[in-house]
Amino acid sequence: MSDSTVRSRLFSYETGVLFLLCLTFGIVFFDRNASLYLSPYIVQELKLTNEQVGWLGSALSLTWALSAYFFGAWSDRLGVRKPFLLASVLSFSLCSFLSGVSQSFGVLLASRLLMGLAEGPFLPVAMTILMAVSSEERRGLNMGVMQNFFSNLMGSFVAPLVLVAIAEHYNWRWSFYIAGVPGLICAFFIWKYVREPARVAVPGASVGSTAHGRIGLIEMLRVRNVWLCVMISVFMVPWMLLAWNFLPLFYTSYRHFTPSEMSVLMSLLGVCAAVGAFVVPALSDRIGRKPVLIGFSLLGALVPLTALYYTGPLWALGALISIGWLASGVFPLFMGTIPAESTSPRHVASAMGLVVCIGEIAASVLTPLAGRIADQTSLAAPLLMQTGCALIGGVFAMFLVETAPLKVAQRRATVLGASQADA
Repeated sequence: MSDSTVRSRLFSYETGVLFLLCLTFGIVFFDRNASLYLSPYIVQELKLTNEQVGWLGSALSLTWALSAYFFGAWSDRLGVRKPFLLASVLSFSLCSFLSGVSQSFGVLLASRLLMGLAEGPFLPVAMTILMAVSSEERRGLNMGVMQNFFSNLMGSFVAPLVLVAIAEHYNWRWSFYIAGVPGLICAFFIWKYVREPARVAVPGASVGSTAHGRIGLIEMLRVRNVWLCVMISVFMVPWMLLAWNFLPLFYTSYRHFTPSEMSVLMSLLGVCAAVGAFVVPALSDRIGRKPVLIGFSLLGALVPLTALYYTGPLWALGALISIGWLASGVFPLFMGTIPAESTSPRHVASAMGLVVCIGEIAASVLTPLAGRIADQTSLAAPLLMQTGCALIGGVFAMFLVETAPLKVAQRRATVLGASQADA
C-alpha cells in the first residue's frame, strides 16, 4: 500500500466518523461506569446494600435495553439516523448532572433509569452509520474499534483512576458533573461533521438475510444468527456487568485491597479492552467471526476465576485478569457485526438494538439477583455466576453461521470449484 493511499485512508471521512463516534461512546461509558467505580463511596454515604448496588446497574441496563431496541427500530422505519444520534448524546449529557445531586437511593436510581433511556439508542444508531461508511475489508475492525476502544480506554482505564482520585480529594458527586460537559462538545461536532447516510444496501450483508420489507420481532428472531447473538448477549452482557458492578466491592471488601489498588486493577481492564478493540475484530476479519467468538468468550471465565482463587503477586493477578478481559473484544461481533451481516441493510439498527436490548434486560435481572445472593452468602457469588455466563456464551457461539466476508468468499469459491469439478 503506497504512502498516498495510507494518508488518504487515514484522513478519510470513514476514519473521521469512526474517531468521533468512538470518542463519544467512550464518554458514554465514562458516565455509565461512574457509579460502579464510586460504589464504595456511594455505599458509605447513602448506606446501600449489595442488592441496591445491583439495582443501580440493573436500572440503567433495563432502560438502556428498551430504548436501544425501540429507538433503533424507529430509526429503521423512518430511515434516518443522525437526529436519533444527536438526541441521545444531548440527553445523556444533561442527565449526567442529575446523578451528582442525588441525596437518596431512590433519586440515584431514578437518575440511572433516565441515563439508560438516553444512552441506549447511541450504539445501534452509531453502528448503523458506521457500517454505511465502512469499506468491506475494514467492517469488523471499524465496528470493534468504535464500540470497544474509547469506551474501555475512558470507561474502564481512565474512569477508575480519575473518579476515585476525585472522590478521595473532593467528593464523588463532582465526577458526575464533570462527565456531562464532554458529551455536549461531541454533540456539536456530530452535528457539524456527520452526514446522514444514504439509504443504500451495504455489500456483503446477505448471510441469512431477511426480505427487504418491514420486519417484525418474531421474523427477526427467526434469523439463525440473530437469535444466536441474542442468546450470546443474554450471557455475555451479564458477564461484563457482574464484573463492573461487583469487582470493585469484591476487591475492597472480600480481598481487602485498598481503594487505590482496586482502581489500578480495574483500570487495567480498560487498557486490555482497548487493545482487544483492535486485535479481536481484526482477527475475526482474517480467520472468521465464529472461531474468534468461541475462543474469546470461553477465555472470559479467566477473569472471575483468577479474582477468586489466585493469591500470588498483585501484578500477576492484574495480568491474568487482563488477559481474560480480552473477551470484551467479542461484544462488537455479536452486538453489531454478525447481526448486521445476517440481515437486510434496512433492518440493521433493529437487529443490533434487539441483541443489545435482550442482553441488557438479562443483565438487569441477574445483577440485583447476584447482589441479593451476595448479601445472603458472600461477594464470591457474583463472580461464580460470571464464570458460568462466559462458558455458556462460548457454547452458543459454536452454532453460529460464519459471516466474515473473506471466509464467506472462500466458502463460495470452494463450493463453486467443487461443482465445476463434478461437472
